[in-house]
Amino acid sequence: MPSKADVKAWKAQLVAQAEQQILKLTDSDQFKQYLNTLAKFHQYSARNIDLIYAQNPQATQVAGFKQWQTDFNRTVNKGAKAIRIAAPIIKKLTPADQKRLDTTDERAIVGYRYLPIFDVAQTSGDPVLSAKDFVKENLADHQNVTSLYNAFKDYLNQQTDLQVSEAPLAKLNGAKGYFQPSTNKIVIGGDEPDNALKLKTLYHEYAHSQLHGLKAAFKDRPRAYQETQAEAVAYVAMQNIGVDTSNYSLGYVATWAKDKAVIHSALSEIQQVSNKVIALSDGLTKQLGLQEVQKVPEHDLKKRSAQELNQSYQSLQQQIKQATDPQQKAELKNQLNDVHQEISNRTQKQLQDFVRQNPEVKQPEIMNNLQQRR
Repeated sequence: MPSKADVKAWKAQLVAQAEQQILKLTDSDQFKQYLNTLAKFHQYSARNIDLIYAQNPQATQVAGFKQWQTDFNRTVNKGAKAIRIAAPIIKKLTPADQKRLDTTDERAIVGYRYLPIFDVAQTSGDPVLSAKDFVKENLADHQNVTSLYNAFKDYLNQQTDLQVSEAPLAKLNGAKGYFQPSTNKIVIGGDEPDNALKLKTLYHEYAHSQLHGLKAAFKDRPRAYQETQAEAVAYVAMQNIGVDTSNYSLGYVATWAKDKAVIHSALSEIQQVSNKVIALSDGLTKQLGLQEVQKVPEHDLKKRSAQELNQSYQSLQQQIKQATDPQQKAELKNQLNDVHQEISNRTQKQLQDFVRQNPEVKQPEIMNNLQQRR
């Protein structure tokens, strides 16, 4: 079994690897092109965001008729219905206006006009990079993650002050789940077909509750920090149980953080929560009798004592008997073969040393004796 120091090093390694992989992605030419694309889109006010959503809930990237042509080499499809947003009408104030409005400002908003914009889905032309180019949602489903998801959800409901429930994805406005600090509630898209993504989402929202709740230390961090931290915790937690969510998580983090300084600062604060999530998951997987294989790092078998090797060998044999997932059983057998090979190598070395020290004893006799003992 790994020591406490080994486990601690494993957790630290997971976080470090997460940062390294995210930074590697943000260095890619495609991601830099994505950031350039984002810079071309106007930032809309909360009011206009509400207006856009009310008229077209599926809208993702919007721009004006001419901007689609000049900045993106795309044209608005014939017959497309425009989305209207409010644009302020700004007027230069006369001294009389300043007196009437009780202001010293030279200009002021005196009204609004509604301008037409169009979503990318209403246009045709050159491809436009989006977050979906970096966030691939099709994670390979893994047996047992549903059991772990249910166990983790039950634990949070029964052992903490959090309330976890499910809702149809259609009611989550495109999200997979959310955490509401004011009520301490977590809501997960219950009809998400990918069980691995569902568990990852629960880890993500739980991380928000620990890092960004009303009384949390990092509750005032900017949104980019918060999403970077929550998804990094989820990625680390899934890596710990042997499920690789990098196709989703790394792109998600990169599209939020964008800046290396943000990534580094945000990730430097997640170690404690990552450790907590890993500890909770490890405890639950033990209770469920699920995969013991992938939760610990690959240790150098040569550094283990003979007693530790024998214990590992017996433990792996027992786990193989209990395993129901073919993939998990195959991985357990691979580990068992590695341990067996190390035991065999040590036995052969001891035998060779004995032969050198006792040349009068014939090697075949020793081999026969060894085989009889087995």
